[in-house]
Amino acid sequence: MSAALARIDLKGGGEDLLVLLPGAYMQPEDFVQAGFFSAVTTRQLSLDLCIVALDVATITAGDALPQLQHQILAPARANYRRVWLGGISLGGLLALCQAADQPATVDGLCLLAPYPGSRLTGNAIARAGGLDRWEVSAEQLSDPEFRAWRWLKAPPPALPVFVGYGTEDRFAEGMQRIAECFPPAARRAVPGDHDWPAWQQLWEYFLDLGHFN
Repeated sequence: MSAALARIDLKGGGEDLLVLLPGAYMQPEDFVQAGFFSAVTTRQLSLDLCIVALDVATITAGDALPQLQHQILAPARANYRRVWLGGISLGGLLALCQAADQPATVDGLCLLAPYPGSRLTGNAIARAGGLDRWEVSAEQLSDPEFRAWRWLKAPPPALPVFVGYGTEDRFAEGMQRIAECFPPAARRAVPGDHDWPAWQQLWEYFLDLGHFN
């Protein structure tokens, strides 16, 4: 039996739940200190938050998303109208992987500076002439990153999505490719790097879009 995932919750009787996944070596407490909870409370949104701790070893072993599904996403279905999933950096990529492999578990995505994947993944798509021309191979289908990019070729048009990133982020080019898979209204680029000041600004912008009023 897997250990219970560490988490920090903001519960206020919201109709919707947003589960956020930290980036590598981040902790749920970082979100609290960055004002993510207070931004929701100030706006009096009908939204509860759950920040989940996922260690790199669990992610590498492929156990993180099955644990997330079993311990958090599936039980939340009984208590919430909608269950959104999101994350920062590596957490954003994991959210995409979950949406690709288990689409029925995700009612919306909030991707802040989503890590676009390894060079192996990016180079394979670039060699094919870009995402439109790339076709996933049988070997690549064993890799969740490739499955996420295959999903990005034709994401569900009715799925609400937000993708935001800083223009000075070292991964900005790949993040832009992710963002361009969605309508212009679903994406936002702000001046900033791969750091909390940019993510805080994007978080405030996302909350003001009106998804949870």
